[in-house]
Amino acid sequence: MPTHAPAILVLEDGRTFHGDAYGAEGETFGEAVFNTGMTGYQETLTDPSYHRQVVVMTAPHVGNTGMNDDDPESARIWVAGYVVRDPARVPSSWRSRRSLDDDLRDQGVVGISGIDTRALTRHLRERGAMRVGISSTGTDAGALLERVRASGQMAGTELAAEVSTTAGYVVPAHAGPWGERRFTVAALDLGIKTMTPYRMAERGIEVHVLPATATIDDIRAVGTGSGGAGPDGLFYSNGPGDPAATVHQVEVLQQALGRDLPYFGICFGNQLFGRALGFGTFKLRYGHRGINQPVMDRTTGKVEVTAHNHGFAVDAPLTGSTATPFGEATVSHVCLNDDVVEGLELRDDAGRLKAFSVQYHPEAAAGPHDAGYLFDRFVDLMAASRDQQKDAI
Repeated sequence: MPTHAPAILVLEDGRTFHGDAYGAEGETFGEAVFNTGMTGYQETLTDPSYHRQVVVMTAPHVGNTGMNDDDPESARIWVAGYVVRDPARVPSSWRSRRSLDDDLRDQGVVGISGIDTRALTRHLRERGAMRVGISSTGTDAGALLERVRASGQMAGTELAAEVSTTAGYVVPAHAGPWGERRFTVAALDLGIKTMTPYRMAERGIEVHVLPATATIDDIRAVGTGSGGAGPDGLFYSNGPGDPAATVHQVEVLQQALGRDLPYFGICFGNQLFGRALGFGTFKLRYGHRGINQPVMDRTTGKVEVTAHNHGFAVDAPLTGSTATPFGEATVSHVCLNDDVVEGLELRDDAGRLKAFSVQYHPEAAAGPHDAGYLFDRFVDLMAASRDQQKDAI
């Protein structure tokens, strides 16, 4: 095994851990969060929602399947830093093309290994997510602590524009059981994962991915070039940052809801949906991150195991409905661990579904697959909206 330089990790409350440099050597800062997934670290690393976050893996052994060219959820690693206890010495998978350590080093991601990640996770659970610094270029914990406390906070920060595409692109519908394109959707990229438009495309949806700065006119223009009258639906993706600091996308969504455009949002798209409906959002103590979170779909009574990555949540009443300028809003999904709002529905005066969202990741990258039905629900919503338009003619 190669010899690694010593490294230190310092939390903003002064708690310090000593270990070995992992990935690139250097110094990094971000919000310390922990991920409870036993698998799927490649999808975690390349999820833009982790922008400016230092991810602590609770699984003790990480990197054993290496890195491949099939599973990335974006074009790069987004985490600000990476913390593992026991990195794999040698990757072992027929799909592996390089080691995790190599990818971290090549992309300049500073990490630390050989520390007690269980103690670190317990500390974050008790004290809450907080700023952190990792350094393999200096071992002065006091000096690093000063730089940690001078670094940026996650609360109050708008980050979607930093991870969004700069130019729109199209993911064509797959030639699946429907044979051809059935619907056209405008998808706002707030940090979208590669698998998300794929899940829609395999259901006969042509997905037009737009930058986070897109306007309502940009959205309405989707599909008109191919003979359509605009998109059949609007989708808001996952993404990083504080939803309370994200204003433009909320205003655009309110304009879309006012035009009765069918809407589906996930993760950050759920939080912005909540704000568009008039609800508040708040920062969770340590968030939900992992692929093993139990959620109940209250519309069906089904309990599903879901993948999460969020540090903020919607503040909405768990019982009853709330009147909004766009219809009646209700909480459709709830986390069974702590009763956090995990989904919202909007219905018209006749009780018909107009828009919905969930706080978790139904695209199953990485796993589980329990929530794939939500993409079918989006298809049903757009089909029902199309039928209503025909009936009105």
